[in-house]
Amino acid sequence: MEGNTKGVRSVGHLESECQLSFIQANNLSKTYQANKREVKALDGLSLEVPKGTVKGLLGPNGAGKTTTVKVLTTLIQPDSGEAFIDGINVLEQPETIKRMIGVSGQYAAVDQKLTGYENLEMVGRLYHLGAKKAKQRATELIEMFDLVEAANRPVKGFSGGMRRRIDLAGALVIKPPVLFLDEPTTGLDPRSRLGLWQVIKDLVSDGTTVLLTTQYLEEADQLADSIAVIDSGKVIAEGTSDELKMQIGGQRVELSLVRIEDVARGSELLAGISQGEVSVGNDGRTISAPVDNAPSALQQSLKTFAEENIELNDAGMRRPTLDDVFMELTGHKAEVEA
Repeated sequence: MEGNTKGVRSVGHLESECQLSFIQANNLSKTYQANKREVKALDGLSLEVPKGTVKGLLGPNGAGKTTTVKVLTTLIQPDSGEAFIDGINVLEQPETIKRMIGVSGQYAAVDQKLTGYENLEMVGRLYHLGAKKAKQRATELIEMFDLVEAANRPVKGFSGGMRRRIDLAGALVIKPPVLFLDEPTTGLDPRSRLGLWQVIKDLVSDGTTVLLTTQYLEEADQLADSIAVIDSGKVIAEGTSDELKMQIGGQRVELSLVRIEDVARGSELLAGISQGEVSVGNDGRTISAPVDNAPSALQQSLKTFAEENIELNDAGMRRPTLDDVFMELTGHKAEVEA
């Protein structure tokens, strides 16, 4: 692992940039007791998020993403470390922080018996906006999230995408400068996911600072200005999507095999041609690897596989993806349970 962390920024580097950071975490640690053993959810995690940007926290389940969000949103206390939002100490002034942030979790936190409008009005009342302002804000958010036709229907009849939108609208009732999104599109269909992505982009363009946790590599690629790759409770690499991809080489050869039983032998052959580790795609029959000269490596691969009588469905060259980055840094895919 140590050889793959050349893109990681040190804690000292983060501290020197704190004046530019709207969200900052320094050396957070948190240990839980589970099944009579200690589980280190956070292991010296540090990160910073500049104002008006989206920071993506990318990692598998159990990597520490949700625990990080819980610390920054005052839900739990870390064992050690410190955190700030707009210069305010999260651990020392939790009530002040709560008035600055909006949070949308993995599961929509809405009252199923109430209508969409009533849910938003209720959130406004809980924030002590007053009856008139709470109703006004609920109306604004219903229109913003394209829920006018469903505004007076009970939420229990909403689709998954509509529930996620009403939950995100609830996080925006007080117009918070900071928004925490913990895997906000989990379980959504592609169309609903795209719609929610556009809402998030619009919020950021209006100046909102967003910390986004996700397992979806495409989501991080689409939304995040910078990405922190998290594994085993610590940041193991950080940078823009392009910067992270450049760490593992700019070109890859990708081969799709006809027979899945040829994957093991095909991986051996490709390893002899490539400049790095061979990865196997989610379909179980597509293999790829980084190369220095993609056209030459592709020609050599086609010749070698033909000589070995390994049939191909497809063959080509491509740039690395965030999935390749994650595999290279952690040894497993982002969707794998930790």
